[in-house]
Amino acid sequence: MTKFELKLPKMGESVAEATITSWLKEVGETIEADEAVLEIATDKVDSEVPCEFEGVLLEKLFNVDDVVQVGQTIAIIEIAADSKGASETKPSEDLEDEVEAAPEAVEALEKSFTEAKETVSSTVVSNEDRFYSPLVKNIAKAEGIAQSELDGITGTGLEGRVTKNDILNYISNRGAKPAAETAAPVNNVKSEVVTSKPNATKTVAPVIATGEDEIIEMSRMGKLVANHMVESVNTSVHVQSFIEADVTNIWNWRKKVKNEFAKREGENLTFTPIFMEAIAKALRDYPMMNISFQDGKVIKKKNINLGMAAALPDGNLIVPVIKNADQLNLVGMTKQVNDLAKRARENKLKPDNIQDGTYTVTNIGSFGTILGTPIINQPQVGILALGAIRKVPAVIETPEGDFIGIRYRMFLSHSYDHRVVNGALGGMFVKAVKDYLEAWDVNQDI
Repeated sequence: MTKFELKLPKMGESVAEATITSWLKEVGETIEADEAVLEIATDKVDSEVPCEFEGVLLEKLFNVDDVVQVGQTIAIIEIAADSKGASETKPSEDLEDEVEAAPEAVEALEKSFTEAKETVSSTVVSNEDRFYSPLVKNIAKAEGIAQSELDGITGTGLEGRVTKNDILNYISNRGAKPAAETAAPVNNVKSEVVTSKPNATKTVAPVIATGEDEIIEMSRMGKLVANHMVESVNTSVHVQSFIEADVTNIWNWRKKVKNEFAKREGENLTFTPIFMEAIAKALRDYPMMNISFQDGKVIKKKNINLGMAAALPDGNLIVPVIKNADQLNLVGMTKQVNDLAKRARENKLKPDNIQDGTYTVTNIGSFGTILGTPIINQPQVGILALGAIRKVPAVIETPEGDFIGIRYRMFLSHSYDHRVVNGALGGMFVKAVKDYLEAWDVNQDI
C-alpha cells in the first residue's frame, strides 16, 4: 500500500489560505476516487476537496476551523500501490542512501535544522494540552508573542484552540491597557512618573448593547470579505474617475430584440452582457488596465478575464469570472453572464469559476444606485461600477442645432490603483467604454 499526501489545492490567484469547515470522512473510512474528503471556505467561495485516488483515510492533520495554507498537506490517505501519480513515502533506508549520495545536501539540511531549532526555541510550539495551527504560530512569531502569553489567549475554536481571529483580536487589544496597569512597579520611583507618559496606543470606545438591541454574529464569509476589503484599501491607492454615458440606443435596441432573443437562444438578454462586451473591448484597447501589481513589478495579463460581482443568497458578494471575455460575441457573453449569476444564486460556484480574474465589473445600478466608489478586487488594479439607467432631460446636438430631449443615461464609476494607473489612463479607459456604448448600432442583428 502507498501513503498519499492530500494537499490543499490552489483556490485562485489571490487566495493563499482556506478554513476547514467540516470533514466529510473520518479516519478509517474508505474514499472513492474523486470523492470529497472535506469542505473548505475562503473569502471567495466554499468548496470541497476531493481525493483523486481510491483509498482509506489514515490521518487528519488539521481540524475544523483550522486555517490551512495552499499547498499544505491536510490528510494522509492509504491507497493501492499501483495507483499512478500518488506520492509515496520512501523507506528510511532509501532516504539514507540518498543522503549519503549527496553530502552537500546533508550539510545544507543540518544548517537549516540548526536555524530552525534556534527559531523554534524563541517561538511558540504545540503541546499535548493545546494545538496551534501553523498560521497562528507564524502570527505569534511576527508579533513577538511568547509561549506563555499565547497559552493565556482564550480560544474559540474546536476544543478551545486559538483561531486566526482569536490571535488577531488579541493583538488589536494588546496595547489597550493603560500604562499604569501594565508597567511593573519600580523601586523608589513615584507613581506619577509611571503614569505621566501618555499611552501611545489609541483605544476604541467599546460599543455597549442595551437590552433592546439585537446582537448579530457576522458569518464566516462576512468576516473574510470584510478583511479582504480592508486589505485592499490598505494596499491600493484608490482614485476614481466618473463619466456619464448616453445608452438610449442600447435601451431601444434591447427592447426591440429581447423577445426574439429569448425565443431563439433560450436566454434573457439583460444590459449586463452588453456592458461587459464594451468593457472587454476597452481593455483590449488599453492593456495596461489589464494588469496586476506585486512586489514592485507590473504583471501584464495575456487574457482578459472579467470578474462580475454577484450577490449571494445571504447578502454577501462574490465575483465569478468570465474567461477570455474579449473573444465572446454577445450571445456567448449573455450565456456566460446568466450561467454564472444562476450558479451564484444557488451557491453552486466552483473554485475555477472565481479565479484568474484580471478586471472586475459591479452593476450597482441593479439596486437603484446612481453612483458609487467601488473597492478594487486585489490583486487587480481597476474596477468599474455601472450606475442605474435613468430617463433624464438632456441636450441633444444636431447639425440643425441643439435641443432638449428625453434620453436614457447612466454614470460609470471607475476606481483604479494610482500606484500604477495615472489619471490619464484611468480617464481614457472609462471614456473608451462610454464611446463603445454610445456607438451602439440600433440596426444590428442579434
